[in-house]
Amino acid sequence: MLMVVDVGNTNITLGVFDGDDLLGTFRITTKIPRTSDEYGITFKEILRNQNIKPEGIDDVAIASVVPKVMYSLVNGIKKYFKIDPFIVQNSSNTGIKIVTDNPEQIGTDRVVDVAASYELYGGPCIVIDFGTATTYDLVLADGSFAAGVTAPGIRISGEALWKDAARLPEIEIKKPDSILAKETISSMQAGLVYGQIGQTEYIINQIKKERGCLDAKVVATGGLGTIIAKETDAIDIYDPLLTLKGLKSIREKN
Repeated sequence: MLMVVDVGNTNITLGVFDGDDLLGTFRITTKIPRTSDEYGITFKEILRNQNIKPEGIDDVAIASVVPKVMYSLVNGIKKYFKIDPFIVQNSSNTGIKIVTDNPEQIGTDRVVDVAASYELYGGPCIVIDFGTATTYDLVLADGSFAAGVTAPGIRISGEALWKDAARLPEIEIKKPDSILAKETISSMQAGLVYGQIGQTEYIINQIKKERGCLDAKVVATGGLGTIIAKETDAIDIYDPLLTLKGLKSIREKN
């Protein structure tokens, strides 16, 4: 079995594949400092609680945008799973050619998402990840990673509101019944959600217009993406497992 590990700024997401079957996905918080023992023990206990035998894991692939956790994470996997994990780099065989000005500055999570989208849905396509940041990446018909846009994520925008404005409360991020809000909480929800919808539609349209790829398929992923994807026709596919599928695909290529 293959265990894939997506290390994001907010969460570490695990997935376990048995062949092409995804047996389960699991999340732990990235921001809690952990030793290698804590990572190893936590991962094994998570798998056992889901009736997945840790000793059945014979390969591990990792994509990370948080360098400071990697030493403990990698050593925890080596110690408790007896596996030297494969770590995705931009130089890895991903099936994608990065043709931006500074390829090494592109986060591996974005490369993994683009690789998965291109393999599963073809190109040209625009890949949106509604994560800590909201990212928009363009892959062309020949598999070239051609451009990217980075914007604050929905939660970051929300935190800016309730942390920097003394009278605004912390709220649940969800679409209100109407954009015509009549009190504070729904007015904040309206601004965050409808603002993200408007941003998403505008950026998609502008990418298509400037690149001349009006037929580009739009694929979205990321936890909060489900809120946005169902509210706009600009997104063609919402795939919450895109990153994990991409990790599996890249591991197979390498």
